[in-house]
Amino acid sequence: MTKICLHQVSIKWSILSGILHDITLSQKTLSSAQASVALLIYRSTENMCQHEVAQNGWTSTPANAGAIFGDRLYINQPGPLSIKELEFPFHDTVVVKTLDYANTVLHPETLNHSMRVYHYGNLPPKRSKQECPWKPNRVTGLAITKQQFPQHATALNPVTWALTCLLHDLGTAEENLTATRMSFDIYGGIKALQVLQQFGASKDQAEAAAEAIIRHEDMGVDGTITYIGQLIQLATTYDNTGFHPHVNNFGELVHSVTRAEINEAYPRLKWSTFFSGTIQKEMSIKPWCHSTHLVGFDKEIRDNTLMKPWE
Repeated sequence: MTKICLHQVSIKWSILSGILHDITLSQKTLSSAQASVALLIYRSTENMCQHEVAQNGWTSTPANAGAIFGDRLYINQPGPLSIKELEFPFHDTVVVKTLDYANTVLHPETLNHSMRVYHYGNLPPKRSKQECPWKPNRVTGLAITKQQFPQHATALNPVTWALTCLLHDLGTAEENLTATRMSFDIYGGIKALQVLQQFGASKDQAEAAAEAIIRHEDMGVDGTITYIGQLIQLATTYDNTGFHPHVNNFGELVHSVTRAEINEAYPRLKWSTFFSGTIQKEMSIKPWCHSTHLVGFDKEIRDNTLMKPWE
């Protein structure tokens, strides 16, 4: 049975309660009138709930990226794209507030990394001459979504993706890394949940971003993860190491022309050295941290050959 969005039911019920105020009911049972109204509310919210699942990236996806790609280099061959074809939702109020916040608390290196991650994800596929151009404000999809997983492209909200990218490394900010004994990804996800709701994100959207942030270092092979959780893993790994332990020829997932334009638009500022040092610092002051789960992660970041031309 589809789970009902209880907050939506509550709001609608409060509106309808005035209509039903003269109906006398047992405290333990619903009258047929209330049952009928409740059924109508359920049916009207059921589709909305399912829409939120896809829109905010909750769709269940294999945790093992290798199981998704198998032995293939990619599912669909990526084509070269100009960064001018890519869209960032600067028009969205929550994104504007979040970007301002990120500019304040994140290191410049981290903010540029976050923007690269967004664009690695937000790449439309190569279009044939017969295809219509994208409509304004339409989801242009994630590289990895539109080119590799087109079934998700028309549903996933680019705002949710942008919020996730902007705050995925919030836990590494100077004021956060030493503010707690918690691992940076877990604490960052909790902080992101708080600030996104303060900025006006819906509860479901904020929670989707927070879950993806909390699990973005959780690169296992068993079980499942949310779609946006898998996507943030793929996009951050692409920028951080250029290597994926479970995906063959991972560097070819984004076309070399597009990769170059993204790195030129959002300079790396010696990101490999900077972030490798951040991971080493966390493991030094928090030897129990989640980053230790990724054995040799700091070295893989430092030795990133795919992104070396822009370091």
